[in-house]
Amino acid sequence: MFKFLVITISCLLLMNNPSAYARTFTVQPGQSIKQIIEQANDGDLIRVLAGTYKEKGIVIDKSIVLMGIGNPVLDGEKKYEVISITAHNVVIEGFTIINSGYSSMNELAAIRIINAKGVGIRNNKLLNNFFGIYCQHASKAYIANNTISSNGISELESGNGIHGWKSDSLVIYNNNISGHRDGIYFEFVTQTLIMKNNSHKNIRYGLHFMFSNDDTYLDNIFNNNGSGVAVMHSRRVIMLNNEFRENWGSASFGILLKDISDSHAEGNLYYKNTVAIYMEGSSRTLIRRNRFTNNGYAIRIQASCDDNTIEKNNFSGNSFDIATNGSLVLNTFNGNFWDKYEGYDLNRNKVGDVPYRPLSVYAMIVERNATAMMLFRSPVVGLLEKAEKVMPGLTPENLKDEYPLMKPLPL
Repeated sequence: MFKFLVITISCLLLMNNPSAYARTFTVQPGQSIKQIIEQANDGDLIRVLAGTYKEKGIVIDKSIVLMGIGNPVLDGEKKYEVISITAHNVVIEGFTIINSGYSSMNELAAIRIINAKGVGIRNNKLLNNFFGIYCQHASKAYIANNTISSNGISELESGNGIHGWKSDSLVIYNNNISGHRDGIYFEFVTQTLIMKNNSHKNIRYGLHFMFSNDDTYLDNIFNNNGSGVAVMHSRRVIMLNNEFRENWGSASFGILLKDISDSHAEGNLYYKNTVAIYMEGSSRTLIRRNRFTNNGYAIRIQASCDDNTIEKNNFSGNSFDIATNGSLVLNTFNGNFWDKYEGYDLNRNKVGDVPYRPLSVYAMIVERNATAMMLFRSPVVGLLEKAEKVMPGLTPENLKDEYPLMKPLPL
C-alpha cells in the first residue's frame, strides 16, 4: 500500500511538467469547458482561467488534465452533477466546485468517478455540494489536499464528503472534510489508504466503513462529529496513530467496532469522547499502545466479543475504564496502565504485584440500569466499590489485568 502511494504521488507530480502533455488548451470565462473537452485528445492539458462557469454536467471521457488557473468556480446551480469522470488517468486540480444538485433519488456529486482507474483529484475546494467526491467502481484514485465542506442539517438531506462504492486501491490523503452526513463513507471498498485527513463536524460519522476489508487509516483526526468512526462488518482493518477527539452525545463514540475481525488499533489517542471504543461482535482484534484520556467510557466491550487483546495502553482520567453487559469474558487484558490502580510493587519491576480489575460494580449497574447514573460520584457508590474490592462477587472473575503497570507508558 505505501509503495502504491509513493508511485501514485510521483506520477501525479510528473504531470505538472508541461512537456508531459501532447497539447495545451486554454478556456476563458464565457467559453465552454465541454466544447474544449470535445476537441481534446488523450494526454492533453486543459487550463481553465479564473471566473465562474455554469455548465450542465461536464463529462470527462478522455485521459486529460483539467487544471484551474486562479481558482475558477464551477457552479452546479443546485441542479446538476458538476463533473463526471468516465475515462482512466484523469486529473482535476485547482477548482472551486459549488452547489451540486440535490435529489432524493439520485446521489448527485461535485465530482463523480465512474468505472475509471488512476484518477487524481487534488487541491480543490468543494463547497455546499450534496455529495463531494463519489467513487463508483473506481480503482487507484488519488484524492488529496482538497477542502470538502457543506452545510448539512440532517442525515436525510445531506450526502457524504467522500463516498466510495465497490472501489479498490484508493488513496485519500490530507483532505479537510466537514458539514456532511459522513465525512468519508466506504461500502465494499478494499485495499485503500486513508491518511492525514481532518474529518470534523459531520452529522453522523467522521469515517464509516461497511463491508470493506484490508483497508488502512492512519494519522487522521476525527473530532466533533456525531460519532468519530464506525468500522462495521469488515476484516483486516489497520488503525494507526489517529486522534478521536470530543465526539460527544448520548449515542456517540470515538470508534465503533461492530462485527469486525483480525484488525489492529495502535498508537491512537482517544480524548473526551462519550465512549472511546465500543465493541460489539468483534473478534481477534489487537488494541495496543493507545491513550485513553478523559473519556466517559474508555472501552465498552460487549459479551458478543471474543479473542480480542487489550494490552500496553494508558488509561487516565476516564469516568469508567471498562464496561460490559455480560458475565463471561473471552478477551485478554494485559500490561496496561490504569490510573485507578491502587496496588503495590514490592519487587520494583514496574509491574503491580496484584491484578487489577478495571470493571467496577457501579459500571455494571449502570450498564443494566442507565438511571443509576444519577448516583455518580455519590458516597453510596464509593462504599459499594470499596466493598466489591474487599469481597469481589459481582464483577466477572476473569476480567482482570494480571500485570498492571505502575507508571504510564511513554506513548
